[in-house]
Amino acid sequence: MNTAALRQLIDRAHQHEAATGLLARQLDGQLERLHPAIRLPVQDAQGVLGRFVAAYIAQVPELLDAAHAVAEKAGIEAQIKPVLKIAEEYFLQPPALMDGHDGLDGLLDEAYLAHRLVEEVNDLYICQFGQPLIPLDTTVANLIAHQLIGESFANQLDEAVHQTVEALLNPAHFDQQLLEAYRQQLDDPQVVAAWQNWPCLSRQLGVELTLGQEQRAAS
Repeated sequence: MNTAALRQLIDRAHQHEAATGLLARQLDGQLERLHPAIRLPVQDAQGVLGRFVAAYIAQVPELLDAAHAVAEKAGIEAQIKPVLKIAEEYFLQPPALMDGHDGLDGLLDEAYLAHRLVEEVNDLYICQFGQPLIPLDTTVANLIAHQLIGESFANQLDEAVHQTVEALLNPAHFDQQLLEAYRQQLDDPQVVAAWQNWPCLSRQLGVELTLGQEQRAAS
């Protein structure tokens, strides 16, 4: 994994943002159009949203490193690493649909792809083990990023993720003995304690997604 290159890209994107303020202007224009379920602090709403985007992007290299380490320990690196490399390449060699997206704005799109890809891998692991591969809860953060990116374009990114997972991940190809050995590690107190260090990303940053009474009733 070449996550050092990802961190360099992120540093350059922050320099771009410091020089242009592009993302800050975009977020300012979105504040009044955000879905009412996204709750921000009254004070410094734009600042909180900006810090959310920055942290959402910055967490990708840590997430990929962690996923790779867990897969290696579980003996399933051969199955998982190609998927993680795809997430890495979203940053290093963005797909054509990213053309024209620069700086932190562009990296938000690429971070969404990477986070959604890991979320799909987690869903697969939950089906296999009742536990995710990586315990970071990005579901709410991904929904918020989806809203910031925009419904139409975010749906295109979701489809790209779906096609990647369909092509590369098939549980039938996993070594069942290795999977069973990994399953037996899941209740290890050290593993459980480590997972508790990965809280909900959006809650950490003061951004919440809430359902109103009517939405809860409908669901």
